[in-house]
Formats: sequence, structure tokens, C-alpha cells
Amino acid sequence: MFSYWAKPADCLDLSMYLNDHLAGIVDDYPEHYIALGTIPMQDTDLAIQELERLHELGFPGVQIGSNVNQKNLSEAQFFPLFEACERLNMAVFVHPWEMMGEADMRKYWLPWLVGMPAETARAACSLVFGGVMERLPKLRVCLAHSGGSFVPTIGRIEHGFNCRPDLVAVDNPVSPREYLSRFWYDSATHDPQLLRYILDVVGEDRVCLGTDYPFPLGDLEIGKFIEEMGLPATTMEKIFHQNTLHWLHG
Repeated sequence: MFSYWAKPADCLDLSMYLNDHLAGIVDDYPEHYIALGTIPMQDTDLAIQELERLHELGFPGVQIGSNVNQKNLSEAQFFPLFEACERLNMAVFVHPWEMMGEADMRKYWLPWLVGMPAETARAACSLVFGGVMERLPKLRVCLAHSGGSFVPTIGRIEHGFNCRPDLVAVDNPVSPREYLSRFWYDSATHDPQLLRYILDVVGEDRVCLGTDYPFPLGDLEIGKFIEEMGLPATTMEKIFHQNTLHWLHG
């Protein structure tokens, strides 16, 4: 429901409607819910306007898409928004949508199976290579679906950075591997072996519980596979709530 394709003013109206509804749910059930807002990313001024209103309403952060009408998050027009998120201490959750190449791979549900993980890696690499994470060291970003293909392909990403700096390191000279522990990642891997890898690579302080519930690709038995992994109780406590609170509130 990002609706970045809509006219900016219309998207602002929709965002405000959705955010007011979420605020009401949080007010009614504060013991159960913390809400992330949505903002009209296609217009940076309006997005910041709604971001500031969300801050006044007590929202700890926002959810945004992996691209904005196929523009990468590294585009200069979005930097003031991320700057405002850092200034207001607002967390950012990046979720894939409008998957690149979707029209060319509709069969076999490939946009969701292949496109979504690539979209999240696209967003992460854009934030890294574009220097957003470097210039805003206090910006707190969580990536959906354990970062998609970002962490599993970090070797290739780093190698590309090293072997073709003329193409990759043009806006940020710092290796992408240095930013692995700057992001947070949700646990929605559907694969204990992959989650162990994520924990090993990014650290147990950076993995939050993720569900994607109630969608078909979601974790329909929330947290069950994590409980069956034999992880230390302290690690599970971090995944199930401590890391999320740290990401949301700093």
C-alpha cells in the first residue's frame, strides 16, 4: 500500500489515513502493538512533513519500499529524508516491492521467489554504495527477509567493489562488508541453516524476529523453527524482542 505511483498529494492523504488508523490501534492496544508509519516517498518534502507528524504521534519509525518508482534509494532526492530520520531518531524498515524484471518472470511466482530477495539486496547496496550509511552513522535500517540476497552474496558484492572500484566505489570508498553490522535483519529465512549463517556473519545483536504473517510466504508458525534450532536462551531473547527494541528506539 505504499502507492508511490500515485500523485504525491493523493499518496499523502492515503498515508495519513493509514497512519491515523495505526495510531488508533496502538492507543487502544498499547500492550500489543508498536506501529511503523508509511510516507509518500515520491515527494521528499511531503514525506518529511508526514515523517515529522509521525514523530509527534509517537511512531518510532517508518516502512519504505526497496525502490521508489524504480529509483534506487541512493538517489540524491531521498537523502534529506534519511537525514530527517536520523535527526528525529526514526527507524527505517525496508521491504521489497515493485520487483525489477517482474514483467519478464511472472511464471512460477518468480517475482516473489527471486525478485524480492534481489530487491532487498538492491536497496542495501544502494544505501551502502551511495554513501547514505556512511554519511548518516546513526541511521537505523532494518532489512526484510534477512536482507534477501544481500548477506549470502556479500562475497561477490565485495569482490566487485575490490576488482572494479571505478564502477562500484565511485561514491563511497568503504568496503560493503564494513556495513554488514550496521543494518538490522529480520529472521524470515524459512531455513535454520541460513539463519545460522546470518547470525554468524552479522552478529546476534542484529537479527530481529520477522514473520511476514499472514501472507503465504510468511512464517505461519511464528518463531517455531527458531525455537527448534538449539540456540542459547540469550540469543533467542535477542531475536524475539531485545534487538527489535534496540532498532526501534536506539
